[in-house]
Amino acid sequence: MSERNETVLITGAADGIGFGTARFYAEKGFQVIGVDKDREKGKEALESLPGGRGAFYYCDVSDPDSTAELFQQLNEDSRSFSILINNAGESTFTSMFELSVDDWDRVLNTNLRSVFLFSKLAAALWKKNGTKGRIVNMASTRALMSEPDSEAYAASKGGITALTHAMASSLSPWSIRVNCISPGWIHTGREELTEADHLQHLSNRVGRTMDVAKACFYLTDPENDFVNGENLVVDGGMTRKMIYEE
Repeated sequence: MSERNETVLITGAADGIGFGTARFYAEKGFQVIGVDKDREKGKEALESLPGGRGAFYYCDVSDPDSTAELFQQLNEDSRSFSILINNAGESTFTSMFELSVDDWDRVLNTNLRSVFLFSKLAAALWKKNGTKGRIVNMASTRALMSEPDSEAYAASKGGITALTHAMASSLSPWSIRVNCISPGWIHTGREELTEADHLQHLSNRVGRTMDVAKACFYLTDPENDFVNGENLVVDGGMTRKMIYEE
């Protein structure tokens, strides 16, 4: 996809995959609306994007009222976008015997319900003005495999993969495409990596935020309109490699 006069909205854009994706799109000439509940880090991150192409907006994506207020503010600021990347998420790993209903709801509301709300509000705008919008939802390889104490997170990410193809079907009449990405182990600089970590992957390395950003870019290219309702696994082959305990 060559440089285009388009704007992308990315949730959870203050750091990690969200920030890496925001920077990638900005470097390609896109305007970026970055959304996060961390005001200080979010503002700093979006102001650092090349070309002054970033704009930060606060939103707690787990809160429907905060989401509605965000879209109202975007309307008042005359900011539109044609690409939505639902990246914001929370991971809580707690024994299912200790996981409270409030904790369960918080994870599901942050990771899954937010995808529905943002997509619904964005698609309503696109449907009204005839925009062939593109949505990318951030799932996880944990939608496909698990380790102990990940029930809430796995449920939210599995829900995202199902919600993706459901919305792709519902929004097809307006040529709005919906896909999702399931990243595997993506290094965001928070931990030290070992050679053993890299060798768990067929690609012989742990993933980088740029790997996910490039996948988003592929899925949002208007010329790739034959890719729809898909879950693109970006994990260096980790889920395809059989690993035996020694």
